[in-house]
Amino acid sequence: MDTTPKPGQLTFAAPRRAKPPRHLADLTLAERADAVREAGLPAFRAKQLSTHYFERLVVEPEQMTDLPASGRDELVAALLPTLMTVITEREADAGDTIKTAWRLFDGAIVESVLMHYANRSTICISSQAGCGMNCPFCATGQAGLTRNMSTAEIVEQVVRGARLVAARHGGHKRSMNVVFMGMGEALANYKASIGAIRRLVDPSPEGLGLSARGITMSTVGLVPAMDRLTAEGIPVTLALSLHAPDDELRDELVPINTRWKVGEALDAAYRYFEATGRRVSIEYALIRDINDQAWRADLLGKLLNQRGRGWIHVNPIPLNPTPGSKWTASDPKVEKAFVAALEARGIPTTIRDTRGQDIDGACGQLAANTI
Repeated sequence: MDTTPKPGQLTFAAPRRAKPPRHLADLTLAERADAVREAGLPAFRAKQLSTHYFERLVVEPEQMTDLPASGRDELVAALLPTLMTVITEREADAGDTIKTAWRLFDGAIVESVLMHYANRSTICISSQAGCGMNCPFCATGQAGLTRNMSTAEIVEQVVRGARLVAARHGGHKRSMNVVFMGMGEALANYKASIGAIRRLVDPSPEGLGLSARGITMSTVGLVPAMDRLTAEGIPVTLALSLHAPDDELRDELVPINTRWKVGEALDAAYRYFEATGRRVSIEYALIRDINDQAWRADLLGKLLNQRGRGWIHVNPIPLNPTPGSKWTASDPKVEKAFVAALEARGIPTTIRDTRGQDIDGACGQLAANTI
């Protein structure tokens, strides 16, 4: 059978590469027990090791004094291998925003952004090295897709973020929110992303024990994957990156729209709301003279209301600058008129607070820049 992509056909498969080393976070608790038994140790050591990683946020063997000294280093090396190393850390907002560039085991580079607020922290994590969605206003999309990340590589970003929050602010991991809004389209890396969500919400020592309601899964509108997420029954927040209410413009801004149109993406988002009761976020990057007209806001409001009331919240986002981009953020007066048009339709609307723009850490700016 000829598997060569046809002209104009979109593909999501990442290039084949060597797999990351097996990590405790890739495995269920039962699978960890099997791995420990294979190493000649009693199965309960898997629970102890999991407690260190997910509850105590510890990875150093010398701190795991409840494990026998003999073979401890080997067990930790086998189930807690180093998955990523820090290349650079850049700070903004007096240290409350930290963008980290990570080098993965095979040299691929990803970024995550940790933002600390008064009573909580939010970490924006990557699910792929690069992105294959090709949205022209997004630095990550323009970089192309290098590869999918593993479940453990996704989880490790959160664990390291939790460790940093605890060290700097004394905060507990359960006050952390997690947003899949970093590099990559998480639903195009479905198995690993859902595996990561399960590790994040499962109680310790199975996982981190975070609230599903504090996790946001963002997508550009992969409709079949959105329906799969609905069927999972995990009440995370779904965020649909729409950016245009009309197919003609969205075909240009979000190329996946040539496969699944605006109406199909909104219908899938509404099905998610119906199944979970969780209000959906509509993300909309405001681009000057491109998609910021008040009539487009009115059209968006009309489309949303056609599907029901009280099921969405719109987050307009002033476009963050990226190198070489021909587009820029909307004029503040135009932005205000856009919001007013949505509110006139009764649509709850909040301008997204952007953090980290001066360190290229804001929405759409992540491009594995290590400078």
